[in-house]
Parts: sequence; structure tokens; C-alpha cells
Amino acid sequence: MKFRLSLALIALPAMTLAQNYKAIKTTDHGVDIVRLTDAAHGVEVNIAPGIGNRAYEMKVHGKNILFLGAADVGELKQKPGLSGVPFLAPWANRMANAGFWANGKKYNFNGELGSLRIPANGVVLHGMLTTTPLWEVTEVKAGANSAQVTSRFEFWKHPELMANWPFAHEYEMTYKLADGALEVITTVINRGAEPMPVAVGYHPYFNLPDVARENAVAHIPAKSAVITDDRLVATGEFKPVDLPDPTPLKDRTFDHGFTDLIRDKDGRAVFSFEGGGKKIEVVYGPKWIVGVVWAPKGQNFICFEPMASITNGVNLAHDGKYSQLQSVAPGGTWRESFWIRTAGI
Repeated sequence: MKFRLSLALIALPAMTLAQNYKAIKTTDHGVDIVRLTDAAHGVEVNIAPGIGNRAYEMKVHGKNILFLGAADVGELKQKPGLSGVPFLAPWANRMANAGFWANGKKYNFNGELGSLRIPANGVVLHGMLTTTPLWEVTEVKAGANSAQVTSRFEFWKHPELMANWPFAHEYEMTYKLADGALEVITTVINRGAEPMPVAVGYHPYFNLPDVARENAVAHIPAKSAVITDDRLVATGEFKPVDLPDPTPLKDRTFDHGFTDLIRDKDGRAVFSFEGGGKKIEVVYGPKWIVGVVWAPKGQNFICFEPMASITNGVNLAHDGKYSQLQSVAPGGTWRESFWIRTAGI
């Protein structure tokens, strides 16, 4: 009897650890979602695959660190706007001149197809997928060390999208919650016959719970700032960063791009938002080479946006003004992660 009891006691910690992480499909205010939980660290992440596969809540001990911009996810679905962690693809932020150059050819956008809107200045914002309902959840699982959900978007199946970005490709996105941190893994798969420029990005919105932004500081780990024109489109020129570190956010707004990121030995760069003893960090993997920081007037949030290119980098590369444009070869893949983690919340 004593022998059997000791075996049960040995097995109990492993069983308890496995139950710590959960990943389930459920609904929230009538919207189908996937919920990831890490009970040991008090973290819950809610993802709405039908709203651009967007993570819209990351609750840490009950406090949402993501700006939602709506009363709930049901309202967000009815009146979609940027909030949470939107995915910007096939390009992030601004593409100028109502089209783009790739592989020596000019492609003009068609605004009549409903997949994008072309404003009068010709600067098309945020790609075409921020609110798409077409993501397919392929795996939901939890184990002893993490909880995660993986989804796929087969871009090549949709003519109205292909007409404005004529590269047969797919996206795979995994949200992985482990040790209290959320990892967002993005994979771009080129199914076509030509190289495809990679200009994707994310636009995550962060709130420090119960702390006014004006009482917080930001750490921006960059050596160079992106120079833009009066439309906030990059010119291909750069200047040294002249911000204090950390940067007080009182009476300060941002809508700026940064590059030449300062990285650790693993190639990671850490942006942070800190105040009142609370901190949110956004950790960029090596292929996220640009960070846009947006902190508009009259709002309490700040955005640290991981981007694979400067804004309009596809066109600037064609013009010989930008040398860091990434691409994915025919049959190849591009993959990178960023992490969201907190302290003191």
C-alpha cells in the first residue's frame, strides 16, 4: 500500500501541470472564439478567427492588456475597427501610388472588387485581411507546457484578393501561450512561380491596466528612425534616433517607424511600455526588422507594430531606395515570431 501511494504522489505534479494549460473552442457574445488559458500565471487569451484571426483580449489576472475599442467582441464584429492584435497583410500600413512593383512589373490596385479601398491620395492602408472571416482553424491543443491554436488562410483561393496581390500564397498563424507569455508565430508559404515580397506586419494595441499613458514611459530599442513625407509614407531616408531612454509619454504622441533595432544575443529586440510598477513587453524575432510606434493624441493605448519592411518598402526597393526588403522564394516559406509578456500586472 505504501508503495502504491508513493507512485500516486509522484504522478500528481505532472498531472496538475498538464491541467494548467487549456485550449478550447467556445463563443463570446455570439462570436466563435478560441480561448487559451495559463492558470498558473493567471493569463487568458481570446482569439476570434472570424475577425481576421485577431487576438482581442489578453487578460492578466483579469485585466485586459489589449485595447478592444468596443464594448465586447460581438460589437466589434458588427462594427469592425483596428484593435487587439490585427494582422496586416499582404502589406502592413501604407502602400503608395495605388499599387506596387514586384519582379520588375507594376501592379495597379483595383478598388472596385471590395477587397481594398483606394483613398484620394493613393495610399492604401493595412492590406486586405484585417477583418476577413476566411481563416480556417486547423489545430487547437494544450499540453503540459503550453496551449495553442493554429489557423490557415489560403490566399490563392480568392480571386478578389489575388487580383490586388497576384501571388499564390498561404498564411499560417499560431498563437501559443506558455509561461505567461503569448507567442505569435507567422508563416508565409509561397505557392507561386515567382519570388514574393514580404511586407506583412501586426498592429497590436496595448493598455497598462489602471495606469494613464501620460504617467508611463516607453523603451524603443532602435538606432534609426524612418523619415516620411506628409502622407506618412517612408521616403527611403533615415535619421538617428534622438529619444531619451526610456521615453516619457506625458504630452507626447507617436506615429513613427524605427529600424536598426537593438537586439540581444538571440537576435531579439524588446519594446516596452511601463508605469505604476506594471510593464508590457513586445519582443521581436530577427525577421521583424521594423517597429512602428503609434500613440495618438487623446487615447490611452500605445501600439508597438512588428513589421517585415518599412512602409511602402516594396515600391522603395524597386526605386533603389530600400535595400532590406525580404522575399520568399517559389515553394519557400518565411517564418517569424513575436512575443507579448508582462510584469507586475
